[in-house]
Amino acid sequence: MSGRAPAGGPAPAVRPTPTGWSNWAGNQRATASPVRPRDHAEVVTTVRAAAAEGRRIRPVGSGHSFTDIARTTDLRMELDALTGPPRVDAERRLVTVPAGITLWQLNDLLAEHRLALPNLGDIDSQTIAGAISTGTHGTGAGYGCLSTFVEELLLVTGTGELLRCSASQHPDVFAAARVGLGALGVIVEVTLRCVDAFVLRAHERPAALADVLAALPDLIGGNDHFEFYWFPYTDRVQVKTNNRVPADDRPLPRWRAWLDDEFLSNMVFGAACRLGRTAPAVVPSISAISARALTERSYTARSDRVFCTARRVRFTEMEYGLPRAALPEALAGLRRIVDGLPFKVLFPVEVRFTGPDDLWLSHGYDRESAYLAIHQYVGMPDEPYFRAFEAIAADLAGRPHWGKLHYRDAASLAPAYPRFADFLAVRDRLDPGRVFANAYTDRVLGG
Repeated sequence: MSGRAPAGGPAPAVRPTPTGWSNWAGNQRATASPVRPRDHAEVVTTVRAAAAEGRRIRPVGSGHSFTDIARTTDLRMELDALTGPPRVDAERRLVTVPAGITLWQLNDLLAEHRLALPNLGDIDSQTIAGAISTGTHGTGAGYGCLSTFVEELLLVTGTGELLRCSASQHPDVFAAARVGLGALGVIVEVTLRCVDAFVLRAHERPAALADVLAALPDLIGGNDHFEFYWFPYTDRVQVKTNNRVPADDRPLPRWRAWLDDEFLSNMVFGAACRLGRTAPAVVPSISAISARALTERSYTARSDRVFCTARRVRFTEMEYGLPRAALPEALAGLRRIVDGLPFKVLFPVEVRFTGPDDLWLSHGYDRESAYLAIHQYVGMPDEPYFRAFEAIAADLAGRPHWGKLHYRDAASLAPAYPRFADFLAVRDRLDPGRVFANAYTDRVLGG
């Protein structure tokens, strides 16, 4: 299906009362007029009215981006009220869902039909539209970002057109919109290709950083999913591998799950971060203790329950996708930065790996990637830390995660993305009046 929604007379003016909004981390706040369309026609009507009045709209998900990508002072379009039952084709392994469904809701829906997404990141509270629009990814050399699972998108463009795109229908829009930054239109419906439900065996263990770096080719190539966490001020890491197994025959006891994932990883770690913020001198000791507190464990569970974890300790984050061969140099530079900062870093550094994909604004476009994600506890300084690492990452051909803090602009990003100009051409066609622009898109894409 492609085409324009029925005109039905002039679009009404959009005059909702402004309300406050903030993201999950609390570092982005704004007051804007919220609109909550219930169906596709209401999205079309709202977009047309905004275009006629010269107003701007930003679609907003669950607020898990750290950048100002969703921030607006004009119209904030919340998609959680979009109606329409999901459509599941279990035989073809396809599911079509409203854009505002969260990943955890989607995972539960798929499990009911004995299906699953092939890969996930470690947070499941994002909406599907928000996750794909920012290039959300997991880890695994055989996988690109989550947007590679998208088979079809239905979006409302800046001219009020209801446009369906796929590999065979408007393929240029499809290549751009699967990581579209909310700049091409409002995604209202997503069709995803799934796989049969599967079980993962997770193995987590402490290790020495030097040993892990020396074994990287085997760890990346020998596991379905591999990542590690480096603890600042130490030479220690926590290694995590996830591999498919035929049966869920080694579930984690409830007491161990609570001890590791709730008590240690959230309650105790949160208390340690609060202590470190008050008394920075103790942070290296906290990091050393944390590196050894999480002991080795192995368990099996439903795939999404292994991929995703609860994150209750608030933080800000920057993440860069790098050519995989650049990881040792980037990590060595990061260690020097951490040691030289005038303040302390309270969070471990997460390192993940993905395969190449062909999405125009994907961080993994056309290359095997290593991702370095750096964090800072809320209320602690982060910009000097993040800017220093960004300088190293940019020199190594790094591409910033669109939903995580960075300071790049269109001039510096264009050389990093071979199809950047093609994306801008699609944007010019779909949103010539810049209905979906905000300060973030003005900076990273140009006006």
